[in-house]
Amino acid sequence: MTEASADRPTKTAGPPPAHVVARALVRPVWRGLPRWAVLTGAVLGLVLAGSSRTVSEEPDPWLCLTLLRAAALAFGLGLAFLLDDPARHTTATVPTRRPVRTGLRLALVVPLMAVCWTAALFLVPAEGRPPTGAITLEGAAIMVLALTSALVAVRHSTAAEPGLAISAGLVGAFFAAAVLLPERWELFVGPSDPHWDDAHRRWAVVLVVAAVAGACSLGEPLRRRRTTVLAHR
Repeated sequence: MTEASADRPTKTAGPPPAHVVARALVRPVWRGLPRWAVLTGAVLGLVLAGSSRTVSEEPDPWLCLTLLRAAALAFGLGLAFLLDDPARHTTATVPTRRPVRTGLRLALVVPLMAVCWTAALFLVPAEGRPPTGAITLEGAAIMVLALTSALVAVRHSTAAEPGLAISAGLVGAFFAAAVLLPERWELFVGPSDPHWDDAHRRWAVVLVVAAVAGACSLGEPLRRRRTTVLAHR
């Protein structure tokens, strides 16, 4: 070996591209998903929407609207368990950061829920189906709120399986909003109600706030970050 070659710096391989890492993680992330909880919520939502066709009389628009809202809640309850991971504190030590693993979970499940919601809309008879855009806004807000609750719980607590508590809170918030909100802040109104458009502007606010809060909660858990900083000190 010559002196020049000995002084030459050794080339080190950089980290693999993000898409390579994501592709390698798809199978283990899929195996770790709480599939039964998500699928149970999806099936329950489809059954609720389809039950609108069991009525022999002409479809009742209010009944169809209520069943679609119940279907959205069922989908949200399934999504509340999406980040449940009994091995959470073990996988915290792997080199792949949690936002990547969480993003993969969302990428695997959210398209499925979008398909299920579309199917739920078509299961409701066209004669009783509420305005599609407005009820989809409600459904999206409920499901994003469930996901955001899971993201916040994972980021700000050490709970490995917060889904049960989140689902209970989601049900409570759903019925509290339906019963306790004053008329000027009402969310659950019918298409013939003069406040229909105002209610859906409020739904849009709920959706945007929940989406922003969820995006801000994609990072590493705060408790782990504090522990890492203290260890470096």
